[in-house]
Amino acid sequence: MKKLHQLYDYILRLASHAKASYYLFILSFSESSFFPVPPDVMLAPMCLTRPSKAWTFALITTVGSVLGGILGYVIGKFVFDSIKPLIESLGYIIAFDNALLWFDEWGFWAILIAGFSPIPYKVFTIAAGVLNMAFLPFVIGSVIGRGARFYLVAFLVKIFGNKIDYVLKKYMDRIGWGIIFLVIIAYLARVLPI
Repeated sequence: MKKLHQLYDYILRLASHAKASYYLFILSFSESSFFPVPPDVMLAPMCLTRPSKAWTFALITTVGSVLGGILGYVIGKFVFDSIKPLIESLGYIIAFDNALLWFDEWGFWAILIAGFSPIPYKVFTIAAGVLNMAFLPFVIGSVIGRGARFYLVAFLVKIFGNKIDYVLKKYMDRIGWGIIFLVIIAYLARVLPI
């Protein structure tokens, strides 16, 4: 756990680097297929220090994340058997099995929700490839889910400034789950007869 905290601190330092936008893209790309640290930890401080570029940073994060998700999809589709032991050793196998169940039940909505939520998105990108999910809906769901998440972070930082930094760190999981709950309620209200 200490190594993960050191990595987190290192990423926070990168947020103030002159080439931070490039690092943000690389972090966003790698997190969507194999890296453990979410790009929010770099996106929020970057938006705080340069609020006029918040939308640009959200776009960089979204594009990097979706492209990394495509890599995860390719990994799942073509080389899953060779990386399965790694997924097991990292403790993601239960999340992966749950992702398979979600896809079986929800399909497109699973990737959209995973893209927005605190659930490890990489697990869903690989699962989408394993299950041979149609590629275009995978990309559309990823763009919507990831874009909504990162633009929400940028929006909150622009509106609330330094005050939101504490809130994001402490309550991001709860905020994510709350929004997912509202989306599911809205969906069920639309499809269930009243």
